[in-house]
Amino acid sequence: MKPVCLVIGAGAGIGGTVGKRFAREGYHSVLCRRSNEEGLQTLVKAIEDEGGSATGFILNAVEDGAIENQIATIEAEIGPIEVVVYNLGAQIGNRALEDTSYKAFEMGWRMATFGLFRTASILCPLMEKRGKGTFLVTSATSAMRGNAGQHSHAAAMGGRRMLCQSLNAQYASKGIHVAHILVDGAVDAPDTLGKMLGKEGFQKLRETRGMENDGLMLPEKMADTYFHIAQQHRSVWTHELDMRSFTDLAWWNH
Repeated sequence: MKPVCLVIGAGAGIGGTVGKRFAREGYHSVLCRRSNEEGLQTLVKAIEDEGGSATGFILNAVEDGAIENQIATIEAEIGPIEVVVYNLGAQIGNRALEDTSYKAFEMGWRMATFGLFRTASILCPLMEKRGKGTFLVTSATSAMRGNAGQHSHAAAMGGRRMLCQSLNAQYASKGIHVAHILVDGAVDAPDTLGKMLGKEGFQKLRETRGMENDGLMLPEKMADTYFHIAQQHRSVWTHELDMRSFTDLAWWNH
């Protein structure tokens, strides 16, 4: 039986690419995303065409019981989850305080923090019994710095970071590795940045900053780091790191 890598938030950028990377290394990648069944199955087929194995599920992670039921199904029908990549975004857009409804603010928290809590609540006890497990948690600059218009996102991502620290405090000594991975910059990803900028704007940015310029973070290279962290020896675990293009100033220099 192959070890299972569960990716929650498996789009065409970071999540899907990390899923591909783990599949290349002998994992069975379980890919979960909110919508676009066709895109999901295309991703599964791409992994299988490379000789790997994968399964795709449409998952509305904010729906009551959805995460819990999905994990139970995977554990029962596919195998024990050894690595979980929590890559669910929580960006609701740039909104002034007066334009941020209670519902919109709460939605960021549900995706970034509560969803991770629910995932950990189910998986950590299972991983503890098995004596091992890894959580790779994608985060954002907003976890470190709140900007105007980012009331929901900053609060949600700040909560995500603190939750990772609390999980480590309880479970690291029990063999569970939790890594908070801060993505401090723009990612060359059509599902996120591409949708925000539109097709023409995204292509223009790729031509001026990305491609051979290496000014946009490449999901394939990011995936190498995710996989490396998952294979670290427990004497040298990374609990938090940030990554950005060499052309970008770090969040603390802004």
